[in-house]
Amino acid sequence: MAQEHLSVLLQASVEALKVEPMGIYIDATFGRGGHSRLILDGLGEQGRLIGIDRDPQAVAHGEQLFAQDDRFQMVQENFAMLAEVAEQQGVAGQVNGILLDLGVSSPQLDQAQRGFSFIQDGPLDMRMDPSRGVSAAEWLAKAESREIAQVLKTYGEERHAKRIARALVEARVEQPIETTGRLAELVSQANPAWEKGKHPATRSFQAIRIFINGELDALRETLDGVIDVLAPGGRLAVISFHSLEDRIVKRFMRDQAKGDPFPPGVPVTDDQRQPRLRLVGKAITPDEAETGANPRARSAVLRVAERCL
Repeated sequence: MAQEHLSVLLQASVEALKVEPMGIYIDATFGRGGHSRLILDGLGEQGRLIGIDRDPQAVAHGEQLFAQDDRFQMVQENFAMLAEVAEQQGVAGQVNGILLDLGVSSPQLDQAQRGFSFIQDGPLDMRMDPSRGVSAAEWLAKAESREIAQVLKTYGEERHAKRIARALVEARVEQPIETTGRLAELVSQANPAWEKGKHPATRSFQAIRIFINGELDALRETLDGVIDVLAPGGRLAVISFHSLEDRIVKRFMRDQAKGDPFPPGVPVTDDQRQPRLRLVGKAITPDEAETGANPRARSAVLRVAERCL
């Protein structure tokens, strides 16, 4: 049975944006619109919200959900194209808040045909946009053992990456790996140890999904252009779900808050460093009530920064 989609850190992330009635906002990972709905609640008639998602199902849902709301516009695109979308919409440098809710949504996980879940058996796809790129099954059919191991280790931090990769390459000789059930079974058989309470294929599925969708590269590209999209005083709120994403976000915000680098020992003021962002508070994680109601929220981390004036 499909789990209802619950937006993680919903109140905290939207409150962090400080929604102004006349403001312009971008929900760069629309999903099923939970965050967008709350942002719209804070907007006046002259406010504006742009939703971005590359998943055709999410785009169709957004267009239907807010079809009667002139303040909202849905754009089908990878969030890596955030700066380009802002230019096309004529809002570059004017956006008061940007939200990034990273990772995969509950509807994507719960639809077996999307190929994201090791719990339900379905075609091994894993693409956020099934009309573009190579599916997980296609990649696994051709990738060398070394490449598979590198993906599992880099994007899933899987300790037994080499062993699992060898098992997958050997298994595909007998029968193609074309379903999530078969992949999960092969990984489980090859994995000698895993974290208590986690499925043995968790890290491998995460790694392959991130690789297939270029998620970390997309995040880096988005962050590279985000400051030019924000208005002075505009805020960036990012929800991450694993250490790889959070590390990238934390480093970016920290470096932009430090400003231009100078040689050690050179006496400079904060203004001379020209910081581009100001960190807003500490990292926020879900409380026990939220993780109890939505176990998928347990690893979430929210970080917030504001563009300097």
